[in-house]
Amino acid sequence: MKKILMRSGMSPLNNFDPAHIASTNSIGGNVGNLVYAYGIYRTLTTEDVMIVPDYYRLNPKDADMINANYDGYIIPLADAFRPDFIGHLERYAELINKLTIPVYVIGVGARTPFDAQKGAKYEFDDATKKFVKAVLNKSAMIGVRGQITSDYLTGLGFQEGVDHMPIGCPSMYSFGRDLKIRDTNITKDSLVSINNSRLSPDNVLNFIDRSRHEFGNYYYIPQWLKELKMTYLGGPDLPSQNKVYPESVLDEYYTGDHVRYPVNIPTWMELLQEVDLSFGARLHGNIAATIAGTPSIILPKDGRMRELTDYHQLNNYWGPDITEDTNIWDIIEQSDFHKPEKVANENFDRFIGFLNKNNLDHAYKETMYPKTTPFDEKIKNVDIPGVVTPYVTAPIDEQVRRWQAFNDAENARTERRVKREMAAKKNDAAKIAAYKQEIERLNKKVKFQENTLNRKAVKATLGLADKVAKLRGNKK
Repeated sequence: MKKILMRSGMSPLNNFDPAHIASTNSIGGNVGNLVYAYGIYRTLTTEDVMIVPDYYRLNPKDADMINANYDGYIIPLADAFRPDFIGHLERYAELINKLTIPVYVIGVGARTPFDAQKGAKYEFDDATKKFVKAVLNKSAMIGVRGQITSDYLTGLGFQEGVDHMPIGCPSMYSFGRDLKIRDTNITKDSLVSINNSRLSPDNVLNFIDRSRHEFGNYYYIPQWLKELKMTYLGGPDLPSQNKVYPESVLDEYYTGDHVRYPVNIPTWMELLQEVDLSFGARLHGNIAATIAGTPSIILPKDGRMRELTDYHQLNNYWGPDITEDTNIWDIIEQSDFHKPEKVANENFDRFIGFLNKNNLDHAYKETMYPKTTPFDEKIKNVDIPGVVTPYVTAPIDEQVRRWQAFNDAENARTERRVKREMAAKKNDAAKIAAYKQEIERLNKKVKFQENTLNRKAVKATLGLADKVAKLRGNKK
């Protein structure tokens, strides 16, 4: 069986509980990372292929270990072409250049303004070039999230259709070729799901806040790791920025028992299938709703969100167009919630074509409509934790249980770290001992050679002296 390493903090087949995730950051800082990872795990797991998470470890010194144990390396990324990821791009390039196995980038984007211009220069250009060149030496083509990123790479000298191609987000292909959005009756009494990002501009934050008051019954799904700790453990709060955003567990979102934090995809899907509408400023929060078959409104605020919205025709309302007069009911009225369905088949086929160009095996080799997949069979045996509800509304015994679980997870993490450090020291000690033995061996060799040379020098000197003496004798 082939083993392929994949950049991810956890596999969907891991049954990590909220305490473990909060302690180890298995979601890479944002639970939205689980959404596109799920799509890749489900698509690429076959009877002959096992996908193994790398737990976000990135160390060029691991190259020999990776070469020895894996048949390929999958690196799915979000908006990795950005200033604060430059160091990661350079380390990935260094690692990839040392690998002898194929490396596949299945989705990557550039962080750009909403109205990104072709040919614009960014401070991450050089790091991007190094990374892309390294990957192209190990695979046929890179898959990018949308046209903005494709144009960006073209501007750096890489050819679209040869070096890279838009494939959208793998999350959109999580459940196969077809996509079906259900029809719902959206009223003030509807149960809705809301998502938000504190990085959104004020006009978007204000719109989301006033829109939630239009519904008496709603879930709020935060995505940051810090918000998982707020939900699961009751804090600490987010540093206050005086924005219209739930920064404290004393906010009505939490005290009113509206918050639901998913720690895996199956329970996230179940939650979203309960609601009549999802809306907000989170890319994967609304993609999750879309693949769950729930009507969704996404509010893109930058080029990263815009290119995926365009590519998958996600029902949207542009963030920059939102004013104080923008009304959620007007947006609902003008929405075509079925838009993503219209491009789903074509996009899926293009995605599968990309996988085939890279000679990647997948669950759709025999048919585009398998009755089940190897991944589906495996996940049936996984005991999946439910969504997390607010700590502040939990009974005292549940609060105690959560802190005990988190404390156990922290102790386990500390124990693992200590073991790694001890193993490293033991390894270092073994290396030092080996070095000492080698030095001692070399010293003995040098000493032997010195003695040998000295003996030879003495003999040579005596021999020369004899010759000189004979010459003198002959002269007499």
